[in-house]
Amino acid sequence: MLETLRKSIAKHNADALLVTQPANVRYLSGFTSPQDARILVTADKVLFITDGRYTVQAEQEVTLETQIIPTSKVTVIDYLADLVKPYKLAVEANHMTLDVAKAFQEKSGRDVIPTTNLVTDLRLIKSPQELDFMREAAALADKAFTYILNVLDAGMTEIEVALELERFLRKQGSEGVAFDIIVASGERSSMPHGLASQKVIQMGELVTLDFGAKLHGYHSDMTRTVGMGDVPDDQQALYAAVLETQELALAAIAPKKSGKVIDQLARDNFKKYKLDDYFVHSLGHGVGLEIHEGPALSQRKEDMLEAGMTVTVEPGVYVPGKAGVRIEDLVVVTAQGCERLSHSPKTYLSIS
Repeated sequence: MLETLRKSIAKHNADALLVTQPANVRYLSGFTSPQDARILVTADKVLFITDGRYTVQAEQEVTLETQIIPTSKVTVIDYLADLVKPYKLAVEANHMTLDVAKAFQEKSGRDVIPTTNLVTDLRLIKSPQELDFMREAAALADKAFTYILNVLDAGMTEIEVALELERFLRKQGSEGVAFDIIVASGERSSMPHGLASQKVIQMGELVTLDFGAKLHGYHSDMTRTVGMGDVPDDQQALYAAVLETQELALAAIAPKKSGKVIDQLARDNFKKYKLDDYFVHSLGHGVGLEIHEGPALSQRKEDMLEAGMTVTVEPGVYVPGKAGVRIEDLVVVTAQGCERLSHSPKTYLSIS
């Protein structure tokens, strides 16, 4: 891994990379407070850098050579600028702000070299341990879905349902929710990112639940849509079309397949039902140390799938003013196709 990273650094005519993106810092170090740490990768060392608030934590979690910034005496920027002066420094341009880059250049007397995805690309294919962490996080989300099916009832507000999900996940060991929980009912289910509100859930409505767990820094992501009692036939037909489309897309997941092609497969299937105009987002995204990372199953990108990548498959249709349906599984690409990490039932469920 480090040899590959060093070759990538050299290709950018640099001899060091300052890693500042938190997910990349955690990936390289295992440090659980990566927002307050940096890593300097050179040809002959990997240096972990944080400040005095984390001295003990770094000793417990990090095996890399460590330097503690004496922030009572020097600013972080001044310390790092002095540290990197000997190097032709590459930085993570998609994370470092223009103000910080300018300060680095002024204080070190050298231009920084902008790069993107040098570490992020290494994270695309998950190790066996990473996959175990993600299976664990997905299994916890499945447990939470089983729990909420026994709690969800007409008369509850969406936010009450979201809080029940979060409470259950935390009590079962989740480090937090993977993202802000979506609970969208009735007409609000036509909002793809309908965060839980004070709306009261009614009988005769569809309810979309989109949530995930976070364990060892790794996320899970799953969506299920359920009916409250007697839901109109046309809305149940939406559900059937989404489920059929999702199963077709899952069957297409395999190494050397283009995410763009699989996304188009889903759109073509929706077109049979004249629903393609209501599918307003990409088919899926990578998941790992970040809830949204590569690869993408999208019209806009040409990402190719490889064994060991983890992606969501989440087609949805959203009819404004009426209802929406989304069904999402987290999967890992395998040599033969894919392994579903989300195991909650997908047959249409009616809660009475």
